Amino acid sequence: MSIFTPTNQIRLTNVAVVRTRRAGKRFEIACYRNKVMGWRSGAEKDIDEVLQTNTVFVNVSKGQVAKKEDLLKAFGTEDQTEICKTILTKGELQVSDKERHTQLEQMFRDIATIVAEKCVNPETKRPYTVILIERAMKDIHYSVKPNKSTKQQALEVIRQLKETMQIERAHMRLRFILPAKEGKKLKEKLKPLIKVIESEDFDEQLEIVCLIDPGCFREIDELIRCETKGKGSLEVLSLKDVEEGDEKFE
Repeated sequence: MSIFTPTNQIRLTNVAVVRTRRAGKRFEIACYRNKVMGWRSGAEKDIDEVLQTNTVFVNVSKGQVAKKEDLLKAFGTEDQTEICKTILTKGELQVSDKERHTQLEQMFRDIATIVAEKCVNPETKRPYTVILIERAMKDIHYSVKPNKSTKQQALEVIRQLKETMQIERAHMRLRFILPAKEGKKLKEKLKPLIKVIESEDFDEQLEIVCLIDPGCFREIDELIRCETKGKGSLEVLSLKDVEEGDEKFE
């Protein structure tokens, strides 16, 4: 049975553990949970604010400290702070089953919220409630992916929900003002990117008010700027073309 002396055993509780494997051995560091992601995003730059102790462990929960010779072999240095930085950047953040479940539940709600904000029922032009989107996501058995952003997953959910319900991205309403010389020719190039032309006025210049899919905005903007050499203009009249009122529960 192993017996740990006070010099190689440190008791730490209520910590976030970041773990990695090198040279066939496991190495762990003890961090403040809310600081790990801040460090990885670059928002937190003080390593002492992230680490509970700049000691490298083989097992944080048991307080077992890594041997110097193992650190040297695995990381090429005995500098504990530098090794902690490496583990913090590249290691895997350990979370309990309860924490993981809570995180996934929160991500599920966040994804449903994004979908509800960006989409409408194409027949009524009214938005769906978050609760209704959550229910629809459960009906298609959507499984949250913790390593993908909620925005990416929201687009994925929209594609999947289209197979089972009436849903589409809410249209943006735009106004183009195009020089007369380029106007007609440019209109033909813009047509495939426009969902509905609401009004069109051609006098000294061509003015069009229309609805588009938000995903086409960047392409339209670039087309107008390049083709008119900056003489044309593009104005966003509304980010979402929706009718007032909430979608009723089915």
